[in-house]
Amino acid sequence: MEIKGLNEENVKTISKIKNESNWVYDYRLDSFLKFLKLDMPDFGPKIELNFDDIIYYKDNNIDRKIENDWNNVLKPVVRELDDLGVLESEQHLGGMGVQYESEVIYHSMLKELEEKKVIFTSIEVAMKKYPDIVKKYFGKIVNNGENKFAALNGCVFSGGSFIYVPPNTTLDRPLQSYFRINSKNMGQFERTLIIVDDNSSLHYIEGCTAPTYSESSLHAAVVEIYVGKNSKCRYSTIQNWAPNVYNLVTKRALVDDNGTMEWIDGNIGSKVTMKYPCCVLKGDNAKGTCITISVASKGQIQDSGARMIHLGKNTMSNIISKSIARNGGNATYRGKVLINKKALNSSSNVKCDTLILDELSKSDTVPVNSCFNLSSNIEHEATVAKISEDNLFYMMSRGISKKRAEELIILGFLDKFREELPMEYAVELNQLIKNNL
Repeated sequence: MEIKGLNEENVKTISKIKNESNWVYDYRLDSFLKFLKLDMPDFGPKIELNFDDIIYYKDNNIDRKIENDWNNVLKPVVRELDDLGVLESEQHLGGMGVQYESEVIYHSMLKELEEKKVIFTSIEVAMKKYPDIVKKYFGKIVNNGENKFAALNGCVFSGGSFIYVPPNTTLDRPLQSYFRINSKNMGQFERTLIIVDDNSSLHYIEGCTAPTYSESSLHAAVVEIYVGKNSKCRYSTIQNWAPNVYNLVTKRALVDDNGTMEWIDGNIGSKVTMKYPCCVLKGDNAKGTCITISVASKGQIQDSGARMIHLGKNTMSNIISKSIARNGGNATYRGKVLINKKALNSSSNVKCDTLILDELSKSDTVPVNSCFNLSSNIEHEATVAKISEDNLFYMMSRGISKKRAEELIILGFLDKFREELPMEYAVELNQLIKNNL
């Protein structure tokens, strides 16, 4: 089954394929109407997409059954995912979901988490089995009319994860979702909704890849996260999209009293990335952190950063951005910090570091920092540097090759990001960085 081109009939067809409730059907149509009215972003890199060339839905599994046994998944797909390390990573996790093209094809979770009444499933299953929870939170923090690609996701979303962690529940091991685009001109529009209820904690890991084609593919996801009182959520992602993929994502978290939200966000690959994870620090004493890395090579634009919105009193935020530009790549930090008038005694620290590896590459820093009360403060520091010839000379004088010395300097530059990852993912990141240098 394949649906190409964007029109009202195709939006309706996607909803009918999924046998959705009226409220979901209406949400899709409302999103489509808003998509038609909204303009492309008036900031950042130019996006050259023909929306009628995109495949908005593709699924080779006729009955769309979600398996919990790899033996029941198509063997070519299993081999492909095994080569990517997906199957091996499962042993370190509390649960895993895998989306291939437009549908979730595999899902598993430890029995002990089921006993704790943790819910981890696809968004479509959640809409059918837990409609009251989904309707309460879905589309509330990311409005389907706030930008063109949020509206696009709203009308054609397919797949994605739903997680609910009940009150007073701590997960000892992460949950993970893995997203794979495997066709040219393919669009992937997963929708992720995470609720971490009061006095609970969750670590969620996301991985994304796609093979390289000459035609452009599109990834336009929406992620909504709700962090309850005294709760903590960490969302780690390493996206290694091929250089023909437009990666245009809206991610936002709402954080209640004494809650903590952490975005650990890695962008390696893609043709254009526009992604700015956001924390809305609604509750008093809420905290938000965003640590990002971006690697931009020839023909790539990484336009990324973070947004921190302080609404509660005594709120704190921290943004650390690490960017690498090489072979003519463009790595740009674009961020926003807003401390509201009523967010008394709040603080934010922003640190942007860029490493430029040649004369062809570039980097820009585009911050917007606004503080509307006298008891709060924002600190912003930015550095741009090249690899030190002195450091290279010193390492080479100790018998280290120039290439290996450059690798070590770059990996050291990214230490702050790597140390936030589980060990097996830090090792994977090291390999990805080496392959992209």
